[in-house]
Order: sequence, then C-alpha cells, then structure tokens
Amino acid sequence: MAADETSIKVSTAARDRLARLAAEHGTTIRGLVEDLAQDTPTQAEYAERAELARAELAAALGSAPSPEAEAKARTLLERLGSAQHGPQAAA
Repeated sequence: MAADETSIKVSTAARDRLARLAAEHGTTIRGLVEDLAQDTPTQAEYAERAELARAELAAALGSAPSPEAEAKARTLLERLGSAQHGPQAAA
C-alpha cells in the first residue's frame, strides 16, 4: 500500500453493494469512493455556497430572497434532486 493510501472497513453487504454500484458506473470501488469524497460537499461547503448565492441574488435583485422564498426554492430543488437520483432509464 502506498504511503498516501489507507483502507476502509465495511460490512460484506456494503462491499458487495459498492462493487455493484461501481460496475454500473464503469469504475472501481476505489474510484466510486474517491469520487464521492471529492464531489460531495460538506455541510460547511453547502452553507458557503448558500451564502454566496444569497449575495449574488441580492446584488442582482436589489434584495435577498425572503426565508419563505428560500424554503420554496429548497423544496423544489429537493424534488428535482429526488427525480434526478431515481431509477435511470435503460439506454
């Protein structure tokens, strides 16, 4: 094992599922986990992005969106995200 590598212990069931997911995505378990770690924002990164979005909206619109407008937008984005991550159609 190289100096910059480590191992992660998971259950056999989790390993098997990761292997299936990796195969479906044309990658390895290592690639799948590394992509997850690199591409998934932390809570702090989400908060930073939200603050930047508020500032951009305030600059463009002259005021920041209300908490109610933010809640509606968040609900819409969550619904869209759920639809995006649902079963994929066969190509």
